[in-house]
Amino acid sequence: MEQSAKKDLEKTIPIERIMEMIPHRYPFLMIDRIIDLELGEFAIGLKNVTINEPFFIGHFPGKPVMPGVLIIEAMAQTAAILVVNTLGKEAEGKLVYFMSIDEAKFRKVVMPGDALHVRVDKQQSRKNVWKFACVATVDGVKAAEAVICAMIVN
Repeated sequence: MEQSAKKDLEKTIPIERIMEMIPHRYPFLMIDRIIDLELGEFAIGLKNVTINEPFFIGHFPGKPVMPGVLIIEAMAQTAAILVVNTLGKEAEGKLVYFMSIDEAKFRKVVMPGDALHVRVDKQQSRKNVWKFACVATVDGVKAAEAVICAMIVN
């Protein structure tokens, strides 16, 4: 395999590997794939939003909209994958808990058929506490943003 192609593969993480890294499962697993990653710096997750999502049954009948809290959850899961991947195998299976969500803003409705790209950039990490600037986009348009702080625990 060509060296640049191998490097690109190292920056992507398929769903099977994601499920080894974090404990979330359907219907609460909000990231389908990591499409880019730099250890200790940033990660970009992909959520393919489909009409089959269970939350669309009630949010809202006739006008399906992905709940903002689930977009925030997708940010948190992307951040958790970055943390676990950065810390290595010994971090797998540990939980990453929210400590704070600040500056959350919702700018565009996310609907079935959208590909939600979630970028998390590490702002700070001290011991087991990490802080991230997060942006979720659809077709290059900002859908949501937030600053989240989380703690990794056994």
